[in-house]
Amino acid sequence: MKPIVTDRLILRNWEDRDRELFHHINSDDTVMEFFEFRRNREEADRVMDRIRDGIDRNGFGFAAIELKETGECLGFAGLSIVTDTPPVPDGSIEIGWRLGAGHWGMGYASEAARAWLRFGFETLKLREIIAFAVQDNHRSTAVMKRLGMEHRPEGDFLHPKVGDEFPHLRPHVFYAITRDQWEANNAD
Repeated sequence: MKPIVTDRLILRNWEDRDRELFHHINSDDTVMEFFEFRRNREEADRVMDRIRDGIDRNGFGFAAIELKETGECLGFAGLSIVTDTPPVPDGSIEIGWRLGAGHWGMGYASEAARAWLRFGFETLKLREIIAFAVQDNHRSTAVMKRLGMEHRPEGDFLHPKVGDEFPHLRPHVFYAITRDQWEANNAD
């Protein structure tokens, strides 16, 4: 993928130097509060390689967020093709993000996600971009709202891949934004 540059960030594909951060954000209890799993280093490396290959293949994905000023990797944001998550239709394009907890509250997720929305609507010519999160994940839904996404309660669902032993992680809220809504929100 060609890197996407914002005021403070570079959104790029993963590099081997990012492996420690990728493992950290996928194993940290604070970051992973709303996920039922934590990844060990081997699992994290495998997932990072799969994401990197997908970005090479598709030109987009959950890409690394690099702080322009320091070169530090903060986490990831990007667009992903949804598969095997009923009732979300296969082929839907989801926007998502995950940052190390030390980088929360600084607007990085919103800045990166805005750039990905632009890419999705202007470059990929998408008609709609969706997002979903655990109902109680108010940090993520706040980002969705800042992006101009709207909650669509009729799309809320119990995540089929979350085990019954984690009932508090099953309820998911569904947000979406259409290209028309995004264009109206970003009209000069």
